[in-house]
Amino acid sequence: MGLLDGKVALITGAARGIGKAVALKFAAEGADVAFTDLVINDDAQQTVAELEAFGHKVKAYASNAANFEETHTVVEQIKADFGRIDILVNNAGITKDGLMLKMTEAQWDAVIAVNLKSAFNFIHAVTPVMMRQKGGSIINMSSVVGVHGNAAQCNYAASKAGLIALAKSISQEMGRKGLRANSIAPGFIETAMTQALPEEIRKEWMEKIPLRRGGTPEDIANVATFLASDMSSYVSGQVIQVDGGMNM
Repeated sequence: MGLLDGKVALITGAARGIGKAVALKFAAEGADVAFTDLVINDDAQQTVAELEAFGHKVKAYASNAANFEETHTVVEQIKADFGRIDILVNNAGITKDGLMLKMTEAQWDAVIAVNLKSAFNFIHAVTPVMMRQKGGSIINMSSVVGVHGNAAQCNYAASKAGLIALAKSISQEMGRKGLRANSIAPGFIETAMTQALPEEIRKEWMEKIPLRRGGTPEDIANVATFLASDMSSYVSGQVIQVDGGMNM
């Protein structure tokens, strides 16, 4: 018996990285998985193949998460294909870093649209489905930057802080309908992006982490699985920092 047996999960931006790790963990725990990405390329097809190995239903959908109409269309298709949606993970995200004085309007708008508006789009489309089912778990993938801020990432930090406030607000609005909403705030996670950082930057980060190591996408997936499962049935409106103790 898996923790997510019989549940259907929808994960945005899950072709690679943390989103893929979450999808794999959910499938390993018994969930059927629908995931979206901007395009269904070789990475997405590889993720589908890996998920199918668990023997559950899997389908990838091309969708621009920042587009309101596209989001509602793809959610309707997922509902038709899978019959229900029990879990939503808002994971789609980008970075366009720069100091405030040099940041362009386009950099600001792109990050807010992909990171924050996309979560609004999917929550707006999914909550009617979950309300009819009288239950569901919404998980917003935030960041420690959204809790503590970070220089040269004003757009990213604002979007990730918005995801936390969004989850808290949804938990208050929808709790009486049986819906839960929480956020995960990853710290320094070992992904292709962080591995490309200069060694001196990586060393500086590690010195701030009591556990003296970066996290793995699987560390995030484990917490997401807890929040998606009935083990967290009385947990809502919370933000869980998964950062090795970096920010206490």
